[in-house]
Amino acid sequence: MIRLAACQYAIELHETWEDYAEHLQGLCAEAVEAGALLLPEYAGLVLSGQLPPEHRSDLKGSIAGIQPLVEPWMALCEGIARRWGVYLQPGSLPVREADGRYRNRAWLFGPDGVMGHQDKLIMTRFEREQWDIAAGEGLKVFDTALGRLGILICYDNEFPLLARHLAERGADLILAPSCTDTEAGYHRVRIGAQARALENQIAVLQSSTVGMASWSPALDENIGRAGLFVPPDHGMPGDGVIAQSNELCPATSQWLMCEVDLQQVRRVRQEGQVFTRRDWPEQFDRIG
Repeated sequence: MIRLAACQYAIELHETWEDYAEHLQGLCAEAVEAGALLLPEYAGLVLSGQLPPEHRSDLKGSIAGIQPLVEPWMALCEGIARRWGVYLQPGSLPVREADGRYRNRAWLFGPDGVMGHQDKLIMTRFEREQWDIAAGEGLKVFDTALGRLGILICYDNEFPLLARHLAERGADLILAPSCTDTEAGYHRVRIGAQARALENQIAVLQSSTVGMASWSPALDENIGRAGLFVPPDHGMPGDGVIAQSNELCPATSQWLMCEVDLQQVRRVRQEGQVFTRRDWPEQFDRIG
């Protein structure tokens, strides 16, 4: 049995580094009894609150402005993971690469430091058409003391072959940091997360942004819930929902604390009522 924490992360204005660092450390301190902590997509963009108002209120200027803060932010996250001996996926943020393009990147930190990162692979219309965020390439599986896990950022959870690739490489748990500005957007990602759990007979943990932030053109409206999803089968909840936040959009950040037995999830693949993971290839044979 492993203990997980997924945050409904309220987008708040932190205008100094000291205020932000205190905020993030205090927030994570609330959940260190869990083995892994997950924050949502673009949680790192809250760093833009430290920019002058004219820069943080500019869509593209805000992501350019936070680039000098990326390394200190990584050091802060690494310190949190080391201090409490946890796995921390602190959400994502746009990172400028050598080609001059920005990619939506999610790092994983562990008790021994930085474990690597996963970029978002499929961009939403907002990212493509207004923000000019470029797609990443490749999927990674991370070996941890909790089990093998992968990361699919928000929209990526709506594409079956991405999760399938992670499952075939041995991932038992997918972390799904998300950022959605409508209830429909939240449900698209949540339904995708549940479908990926069903198809691959694995667990998926979702974290969402919440709240209003008029100071940020990228994070101005946020609606979502945190949740932990598994295949509905023997030994699992009938609806496949192990846990879910009570409120759709709370006023402050809240942690969803939950537990899952990954060995029980694996057992479904061998003894379940259905074998969706095993039978996956048959669909290609049947459609001619």
